[in-house]
Amino acid sequence: MSTSWADSVSASENAAPASSNISALPRPTRSTYVPPHLRNKPPTSSEPPASSRESTEPASGPRWGSGSRPDFGRGQGYGSGGRSGSGWNNRSGGWDRREREVNPFGDDVGAEQPVAEEENTGINFDAYEDIPVETSGENVPPAVNTFAEIDLGEALNLNIRRCKYVKPTPVQRHAIPISIGGRDLMACAQTGSGKTAAFCFPIISGIMREQYVQRPRGSRTVYPLALILAPTRELSSQIHVEAKKFSYQTGVKVVVAYGGAPINQQLRELERGVDILVATPGRLVDLLERARVSLQMIRYLALDEADRMLDMGFEPQIRKIVQQMDMPPPGMRQTMLFSATFPKEIQRLASDFLANYIFLAVGRVGSSTDLIVQRVEFVHESDKRSHLMDLLHAQVANGVHGKQALTLVFVETKKGADALEHWLYMNGFPATTIHGDRTQQRTSIEII
Repeated sequence: MSTSWADSVSASENAAPASSNISALPRPTRSTYVPPHLRNKPPTSSEPPASSRESTEPASGPRWGSGSRPDFGRGQGYGSGGRSGSGWNNRSGGWDRREREVNPFGDDVGAEQPVAEEENTGINFDAYEDIPVETSGENVPPAVNTFAEIDLGEALNLNIRRCKYVKPTPVQRHAIPISIGGRDLMACAQTGSGKTAAFCFPIISGIMREQYVQRPRGSRTVYPLALILAPTRELSSQIHVEAKKFSYQTGVKVVVAYGGAPINQQLRELERGVDILVATPGRLVDLLERARVSLQMIRYLALDEADRMLDMGFEPQIRKIVQQMDMPPPGMRQTMLFSATFPKEIQRLASDFLANYIFLAVGRVGSSTDLIVQRVEFVHESDKRSHLMDLLHAQVANGVHGKQALTLVFVETKKGADALEHWLYMNGFPATTIHGDRTQQRTSIEII
């Protein structure tokens, strides 16, 4: 009885005899199955097939012939620490600012792109005109109407234009001049009102002016100049992504540290140097206790979503970080505390962490009934998918400014989410799922 190639492989995998000669068998053809995490990815024509790459690469490593030897003494290639492109010229808190940065914008950074106001399609700026804003404190700096009115530095202003930020939001109009003026700030503003830029712009601009400040040397401890605390790894990761865009080609290094991820990789990133550390309280306490991070050089402290951190029970850790470690006291550092609400616990934090601060309260930017069209339709269970398909086709036909509309679909179970994702994919709609059985990194890669 003859045995097929698949039967031979199956038997060899189960028995795994030492004298197996599977390598002599013909190699199977590649399967056309596309795994879920690689679906919806457009093919790249610039990358050659794997077979052609294997045939063109030498088997014995790179050949350093005439004119092809790498330059060991430059910022590109191998740095003084002997690591390719890593910038490990100083393991004691400094870093090689010649290190090649990854362009987070994906465009030609040498050519400045014209920016039109209609490109900011994600924000309804008309809803911001009548938002009530209250400030209290001594000598409150006046608000601004455009980013050009603030001296943030040429490199940062260029990144703001690359981000297509045309008009500052109310919290940005008031908070940025206050922070640029060196004042402590307690700001109450809703989530999604632009708080990330409100504290990142002054921090990056300030570090750009003193980015070559001398820091202690001779240990593996790093000494960041700014600390941004956030309650969750999702929010800290989001702040890190935005801060990387704002700090591109400014010489300011941003690193993120949060729990639920391997600490060794984060330690390696810290050892390469850090100016702004974005962290969750739990992971930061761990790094401080390991003596891998010191806060004695902190110039700027920002607490984002402070009320959520208190609700999640982080107040003891926050007080330990700010008051019981080596962080400079209020008055020796600039502190910005952002919160969506202003309960008594936030008031106590403000009085303990801030010195001669300005209080800023920004009203809510409309309600859901003002800005969202809500429609309820009763559909039979058997007709739900066909009705969803009709809605998706209508959204594709009515794309905003030539861009395909985004859709968020809620289902009851994780199994139902996977089934719907597969059905949408088979019908030509790029889709991915988010649920508890999927890792955050895997889902984020597919969404991007």
